[in-house]
Amino acid sequence: MGTVRRIVKKGSLIGDMRFIRGGGNINWFPGHMAAATRAIRDRLKVSDLVIEVRDSRIPLSSAHEELQPILAGKKRVIALNKKDLANPNIMHRWVRYFDSQKQDCLTINAHSKSSVQKLLDLVEYKLKEAISKEPTLLVLVVGVPNVGKSALINSIHRIASARFPVQGKKKRATVGPLPGVTQDIAGFKIAHQPSIYVLDTPGVLVPSIPDIETGLKLAAAGSVKDSVVGEERIAQYLLAVLNTRGTPLHWRRSMNEKTEGNHLDLVEVKPDYSLKNLLPTRKIQTNDKSDVVYIEDYVSRVQGAICGTLTEFDGSLEDEGNLETLIDLQFEALQKALKVPHKTSEARTIVSKKFLTLFRMGKLGPFILDDVPDVNESTG
Repeated sequence: MGTVRRIVKKGSLIGDMRFIRGGGNINWFPGHMAAATRAIRDRLKVSDLVIEVRDSRIPLSSAHEELQPILAGKKRVIALNKKDLANPNIMHRWVRYFDSQKQDCLTINAHSKSSVQKLLDLVEYKLKEAISKEPTLLVLVVGVPNVGKSALINSIHRIASARFPVQGKKKRATVGPLPGVTQDIAGFKIAHQPSIYVLDTPGVLVPSIPDIETGLKLAAAGSVKDSVVGEERIAQYLLAVLNTRGTPLHWRRSMNEKTEGNHLDLVEVKPDYSLKNLLPTRKIQTNDKSDVVYIEDYVSRVQGAICGTLTEFDGSLEDEGNLETLIDLQFEALQKALKVPHKTSEARTIVSKKFLTLFRMGKLGPFILDDVPDVNESTG
């Protein structure tokens, strides 16, 4: 059995790989999002505070670069959502980074009442001075597609409705599985004395993504539709990241330490992506327990396939060609593990879709794709 030569910790080689270099012109920016950007600029002018929702897995890549100069001049809280999907061992370094930038930041889970309550407390504290002076305050929620803006607003609405007197039944934001589903800017009153309105916005993606790797990070997190980039390219990128970081080797250790008490919690699965897509299509009747066992076995097979090929690979991961060869071998191993017929013309696409579903649901473990910036570099 071969051994993998030195792991590339920073993954700097990834940007030079063929599937990134051959990215071509990608239309990242649908028309309705361009119109939304203009509308948001107008709302920002009259907003008293901005909650900028970002994905904890891509704390920098999920920022709206064009709006940053405007946001820097506003009262702002960066809400790093989906913290349950991010590596907690790295997340605290991101909080320290934003603190070093004099920027209020809070990691949240938009579906957790206690988590959103902490965000509301911080917002109220930030607005404390304005509350005593203004009869009406506006809080604008912004962010790129699929970072959980609508889910956050729905949670804020539920908490605020119980906490403050509200007039009448308020419309909740629409939550959908695809990036950019909330296409109209809508607001509702969450409190009075003073009156506080929360304004929702459509998902807004930067008009020109600085590089394809940033676009792939957004696509991997689900902020860009798979059809725009291609499932196979996204899966190739994720495999490159996993391999260069040595993540599968950590899986091997955890698999060896696995106990009977370790199980998958499907109760916390949110609607962005469905694990039902991974269940057997001919299964007539299922129950929660059998589904958990099936998915758990599914995850183990996927991790085993990736880990096995990495462990047996005899090439250097510092070489672009070797890394691409390894990824091709892992696609073949995944195809066998997922029992995708070899004769299927779209086999790699099918494998990619299943792999991406597991990654986005956090079933392959918590992960952060962005590297924490060097504070000295960012401030100097």
